[in-house]
Amino acid sequence: METISFEKVSDETLPEVLEIYTYYVLNTTATFHAHALTKAEMKEIVIFESPKYCTYVIRQNNTIAGYVILTQHKKREAYDATAEVTIYLKPGLTGKGIGSKAIEFIQEKAKEQKMHVLVATICGENRPSIRLFEKNGFTKCAHYKEVGIKFGQYLDVVAYQKII
Repeated sequence: METISFEKVSDETLPEVLEIYTYYVLNTTATFHAHALTKAEMKEIVIFESPKYCTYVIRQNNTIAGYVILTQHKKREAYDATAEVTIYLKPGLTGKGIGSKAIEFIQEKAKEQKMHVLVATICGENRPSIRLFEKNGFTKCAHYKEVGIKFGQYLDVVAYQKII
């Protein structure tokens, strides 16, 4: 039987997290980074000083399948009860229920940190990610037209939110 578990990202798991992210940077519009990041740059994205925010690797049968981030939404005190959630899964592992389990898990972590709202910021053409968040109770709250450029095309960004 398949088991899904979560553990905090560490220096030991960082290289595999970077490998997953690099795939999305180089091959997709899921992220707007245009160049592969260094290990130090990736560490800044996934390891936080504040205990309020965290990144977890997602293990499927003890093998890293992806990672989920709970991070600061904006650097203003009024946003302290709002966090952004991001999920990246290894290619080939999407559409198998892992993302939904990651959302359930990170929502509980967000509640423990007294979060009130979770926001997901998604490239407008990333239909699988949009479906994932909609399926898990997030609703569209913003649509920014042509705000990013990647692979020579202008891209929309949509935001989804869930009050938890």
